[in-house]
Amino acid sequence: MKIQQFLEHHGIAANPFAEEDAQTDPVFKEHCIASTYHPAWDKIYGDPANPATSVVFGEKGSGKTAMRLQIAQHLVGYNRDHPGERIYVIEYDDFNPFLDRFQDRMGGRRRRLDRMLAEWKLWDHMDAILSIGVTRLVDDILSGKEVVVNADWLLDRHQCRDLLLAAACYDQSLMETRKGRWHRLRRKLRYHTWWSHWDLALGVAVTAALAVLTASLGKWDWLTTPWPYLLALAGWGPRLWRTWKWFWQAQAVVSRMRVGNLHVNSLRQILMNFLGPEIAGQPLPNKQRTDDRYELLIKFQGILKSLGYSGIIVLVDRVDEPHLINGSAEGMRALLWPMLDNKFLKHPGMGFKLLLPIELSRFIEREQQDFFQRARLDKQNMVPSLEWTGEALYDLASARVQACAAPSAKPSFGKLFDASVNQRRLIEALRSLRVPRHLFKFMYRVLVAHCNAHTDDNPCWQISSEMFEAQLAVYRREQDAFDRGVGVV
Repeated sequence: MKIQQFLEHHGIAANPFAEEDAQTDPVFKEHCIASTYHPAWDKIYGDPANPATSVVFGEKGSGKTAMRLQIAQHLVGYNRDHPGERIYVIEYDDFNPFLDRFQDRMGGRRRRLDRMLAEWKLWDHMDAILSIGVTRLVDDILSGKEVVVNADWLLDRHQCRDLLLAAACYDQSLMETRKGRWHRLRRKLRYHTWWSHWDLALGVAVTAALAVLTASLGKWDWLTTPWPYLLALAGWGPRLWRTWKWFWQAQAVVSRMRVGNLHVNSLRQILMNFLGPEIAGQPLPNKQRTDDRYELLIKFQGILKSLGYSGIIVLVDRVDEPHLINGSAEGMRALLWPMLDNKFLKHPGMGFKLLLPIELSRFIEREQQDFFQRARLDKQNMVPSLEWTGEALYDLASARVQACAAPSAKPSFGKLFDASVNQRRLIEALRSLRVPRHLFKFMYRVLVAHCNAHTDDNPCWQISSEMFEAQLAVYRREQDAFDRGVGVV
């Protein structure tokens, strides 16, 4: 007996339990993302008009990634309904490029995972978040995206300068050369920089004047004396001084911005497009401290506000997935703990949605008083465990079955089973599975086992109590082994 045959009999067009990962689950993306929620949804999502931080802990498969996708999707709708008070979304869920670049900066024994992560600080997180945000904004402006198509009219010259400075340090696009992309952005913003080349013009003019004067007077013997060369050097002196000055500034940025893919010479060439007075005293990520990053963040928020964004939401997810971390609880703690800073998490106009593995909650229980004073988790809308009740999982399964309904059909999750497997028994069984991923895996296994036990000629349209209980017992044993770290489900 085929699974599809069984499902079609119940009016179900596709298997509701075939996918386990929200990122690749068409049923979730097309049907459930806007209608099926965890009971703690309101507390975690909050009010976009007033971005707030939420810290959520959940075991594998509890729906953290699904919730991230739901938050992002709902914010798209919010932005559509509030065009003048949109929320800028930064998805901070791929740590691999930042960790790889960070490790490349470490030398010798500091490249070991434990020693490397001990060097990771809050400002590294801030640099990574600014890199994602600035790169996306530059992409939107250069692509002519409707929401920022008039960026050159909406931003004044000082904000254009701030955006160009931010792009010089944080634009991480690999689609074209850094210098070429920066100049494309400059032209898009109509930010003219020809006055910054006065020293180059001076050097060329002095050299040309000396050459013309020597040739017109026929004083070729001057070339055997040192003074023409000294005059030419004096003409090029301002250019050489500025090159030297910005080389060291670029070197400082590259060495302190440890999660970026900057190169000293290209950054130096970009910085030389600014006149000294224009960027004197402007913050750059050239020190190992958070002060400059906070100033850069505030400037970035000011740019976004002029473009119609009233706040920023940062979605943090998949902390356990970087290949350097490889699921290590100690590694996750070392990576994430610097971010748990109340000043950062409560930064005005920003909200952080931290969707974290449950393993990290056990470290919190062992922390000392200074950690709690710095993190102030009592003010961060903390959800200690993203738990699902049996009733919530039953509703989730029912919603997925209905989402996969054939035209004009009204399938029911409970009708897949024999009458002896009543709703109360289903809820009790699903409660023991704990999370949606185990629910999907178990149900897929039950469907396969049931269909394999019957032929096409003699089909059975309901799953028996014996089949259900046998598969549940096997799955729970495997689940217990997985929880102890000695098996897979």
